[in-house]
Amino acid sequence: MKKIIISCIVIAALVFGGLFLLQNVNLNRLGTDVYYTQVQGQGKKLEDKLDNGEIMVRYEYELPAFDKNGQEKTLKFSAPKQLREKAYLSLFVKEDKGVTSYQEVTKEELPGKASQQLQ
Repeated sequence: MKKIIISCIVIAALVFGGLFLLQNVNLNRLGTDVYYTQVQGQGKKLEDKLDNGEIMVRYEYELPAFDKNGQEKTLKFSAPKQLREKAYLSLFVKEDKGVTSYQEVTKEELPGKASQQLQ
């Protein structure tokens, strides 16, 4: 009886732990290289018409970005909304997929060499 109760508790903990991870971990950021950039310009507005007639708007950016060592790379990515002008971003990049995710950061969060390049 004790073994059944312990097994149920372990299974419940694994299920809840898995759900917590799926909810709080962005899988698009796992195994990526991080580059830093600053938003310049309004981005190119792209409109896609869906099968149901709805129009989906996104904004495409092509910006110079720098890794933590200050190495430059021009990256192209899109966002579902227009990004704030002059905002600093962390770009998460996979070799074969390009930019998979981004996050706005403060200037203080930028690594030293990347911060110097973005001034």
